[in-house]
Amino acid sequence: MTGTVLDDLHHFAQRAWWALLLRGLLALAVGVFILVRPLESIAAFALVIAWWAMFTGFVNAVQAFELKRVARHWWVLLLSGLVSIGFGILALMYYPGLSLAFAVFVAVWWLMVTGVIEFYAALQMKKIGAPWGWTGAFGVLSVVASVFGLLSPPATLVAIMGLMAWFGIVVGLTLIIGAFRVRSIVKP
Repeated sequence: MTGTVLDDLHHFAQRAWWALLLRGLLALAVGVFILVRPLESIAAFALVIAWWAMFTGFVNAVQAFELKRVARHWWVLLLSGLVSIGFGILALMYYPGLSLAFAVFVAVWWLMVTGVIEFYAALQMKKIGAPWGWTGAFGVLSVVASVFGLLSPPATLVAIMGLMAWFGIVVGLTLIIGAFRVRSIVKP
């Protein structure tokens, strides 16, 4: 039985290594594109946010009606969907400003909330005598970064795009290397 499972995995890897390669090449291309063409990347990012909001809103609305018979609060999902659809439409009407403001707001909110939680966790760790310094420092750093993000939305947007670019490059290279390693292992 073990031989069969290994044979199946070997066969799968032989047929699928190229999918890792393609995903890696795409991630690498997106990362490099963001670095080389930042303005076009920001414009595309704004469109992705708008269309994603409309798509998820539509899916939520349809799902709400499907759940109407079995879920008492189905309307909450419908409301969520309608808000997302409305945001997506407004984001296209006020392109690219509203989508980009949303991206900055989400990043700043995320930094603020996680920073406060981390700082609180550090205080709790200190009470029980556990190492708390790094957790507290990262909490404070997150809160400070969120304040700077609010004070300078353009810099926050540049930081978001830079993170996306370098993430794409690192993930792309990792997937490409992984694809060739898988291919070398399963070569006939």
